[in-house]
Amino acid sequence: MAKQKKSTPQARQEMTALERLGLRVSSMINHPIAQSQRWVTIHRLDTDGDMEWEEVMGLLAETPELDLTFNDDESVTVRWEEQNAEDRDDLVVERDWEERVEEEAPF
Repeated sequence: MAKQKKSTPQARQEMTALERLGLRVSSMINHPIAQSQRWVTIHRLDTDGDMEWEEVMGLLAETPELDLTFNDDESVTVRWEEQNAEDRDDLVVERDWEERVEEEAPF
């Protein structure tokens, strides 16, 4: 009888505090309600370290499309204007899609 190879459990990688905060902020900004109203208030939690908070807020402040308001209660209100697809440089819009829809299927 052949011996079965025992699989060693892989070590689970924990998220860093910076990754957790970045994910939380990204999730809040991308939430459908925030997207429809084009603003969101991000509250600083007790678990958010000074270094991580400053790093994420610095990245947001460097983004030209975002307007940040630092509130007295340590929260930050992030606002942005609606953008057209033509104004975005991270979105590829294919203009000839109508022509391809009208082509016959190759099968």
